[in-house]
Amino acid sequence: MSLLGMLPFGLCHPVSDFRHTKLRLHVQKNISGRAALAWCISIFVLVADQCIKYLVKTNMLLYQKVDVTSWFQIYFTENEGMAFGMDFIGTMFLTIFRVVAVIVFAILLRKIVKSPRYPLGLVVCLSMIISGAAGNIIDNCFYGLCFTESLPEWMGWVEPAHLVPMGEGYGSFMSGRVVDMFYFPLFTWPESWPLIGGDVFFGAVFNFADASISCGAVAMLLFYNKYLNTASLKADSSNTEQ
Repeated sequence: MSLLGMLPFGLCHPVSDFRHTKLRLHVQKNISGRAALAWCISIFVLVADQCIKYLVKTNMLLYQKVDVTSWFQIYFTENEGMAFGMDFIGTMFLTIFRVVAVIVFAILLRKIVKSPRYPLGLVVCLSMIISGAAGNIIDNCFYGLCFTESLPEWMGWVEPAHLVPMGEGYGSFMSGRVVDMFYFPLFTWPESWPLIGGDVFFGAVFNFADASISCGAVAMLLFYNKYLNTASLKADSSNTEQ
């Protein structure tokens, strides 16, 4: 019989407890790192998005363009609808939809962060989607309250918008317009082509938040869609809580 086998059972427990404690600390450290990454990505996207929008809105007139290259322009537009300048849904309805979507994805992200079995890339993708949507929610909710209205140059002697005391802006709560500025007119289709002749390829105008949402969503669908099984998330969440 080995010496370990001759030891009382109670003396063997500290070794087992130490291993379990070490494993638990490792898992908690991993979760903390994943949560920190999610926060860092979200804060970066929000700050970058709002800084770009503020600089464009307070330095350019509506529909003003700045040529960066022959295929890239800073083109200041505003919209009340979906991403990439589409405008067919009321601002308040869209804002409520965005808020609900952010809450749902935030709950999903929390479960994924707490479970190391999900890849780190999925945390990155969801963080990009959530923070991008939150960036446009800020426009919808608060820009109408704290900014003067942006007007086009053809209206006469006008100046770029500027900040005003909260509540003295061009609109009310949840009626603000989303600021867009990135425009990539890569090329124009030949005039002889039916339906699309003369149109600009990729004529959408978008912002940093839109880009974050789109990149996160495309990457998630391409590489991580197999992890977004609801039943799997529920089962994994219950195991984590135990």
